[in-house]
Amino acid sequence: QVQLVESGGGLVEPGGSLRLSCVASGFIFSIKNMAWYRQAPGKQREAVASIIVGGRTYYADSVKGRFTISRDNAKNTVYLQMNSLKPEDTAVYYCNTSPTIKSYWGQGTQVTVSS
Repeated sequence: QVQLVESGGGLVEPGGSLRLSCVASGFIFSIKNMAWYRQAPGKQREAVASIIVGGRTYYADSVKGRFTISRDNAKNTVYLQMNSLKPEDTAVYYCNTSPTIKSYWGQGTQVTVSS
């Protein structure tokens, strides 16, 4: 059974940092391209950052230079380091494969950026 368990969210002031983690199980993590997605209230879910099997990374323009995606295949974990957070980064953050697999969605982790 596939599981993706996100953690690391919370409340942070503008300009602050958070590091999200996503632990995967139930599939061969090392051969999957992975990505972080987010969904803000009233908006569609969007891709934030992705990392392919070879390690190359891609970022949405809105987070480029502030967020860093990485992976540890030995731990079946993908990370998202978020710096210089802005109120518009407030959302529920999810990880999934890239492209996504509908049945893989987890519960996500809430990130709230507010003073």
